[in-house]
Amino acid sequence: MKRLITTCFFLLVILLSATANAEIEKIVVPCEQKMCFYWWPKLAVIKGWHHERDFSYHYGVNAQAPDGYTFANAESVIYAKALYKPTIPETKSLEMLISKDKNDFISRDPNIIVSEVDAPKTKDDRALKSFTFIPKEKGNWEQVSYGEEEEFYLIFTVSSRTKEGFAKALGVYKQFISQYP
Repeated sequence: MKRLITTCFFLLVILLSATANAEIEKIVVPCEQKMCFYWWPKLAVIKGWHHERDFSYHYGVNAQAPDGYTFANAESVIYAKALYKPTIPETKSLEMLISKDKNDFISRDPNIIVSEVDAPKTKDDRALKSFTFIPKEKGNWEQVSYGEEEEFYLIFTVSSRTKEGFAKALGVYKQFISQYP
């Protein structure tokens, strides 16, 4: 049985590698007696930041934290995820995804201030629709940017526990996006 699982694992990796977009990292790992699939945008290495693999697997995102910190204890973090369109057939467009996301934020905190902000651009000059989610009292300061690849919706997020941390991390966030293929 173990040999069958290992063989299936390698076949899946080969198949996914053959169809992989250059921009989306596709990972298949055995977990809890099954195969787990992880898809997220590939992000460039940014000096002073590092990839957090365990948190990436836990949350299903490409988790980044400042050097010297973890995703759990950093003041500010950056993460990116890719949503495979066939797994969310009810979401017919990027606009629907954004609207649902904004509504989810507001339902968790009706006092949050949601504002559309200048769209950061990717390496190939695609503008990503972007919004800030600012708490009136307590909560995380966030900017979320949305885009699309052929089979995926992309979501890039910078999240900080403080206004100051948010302002400081915003430049790195834009750098991650500007280097995205």
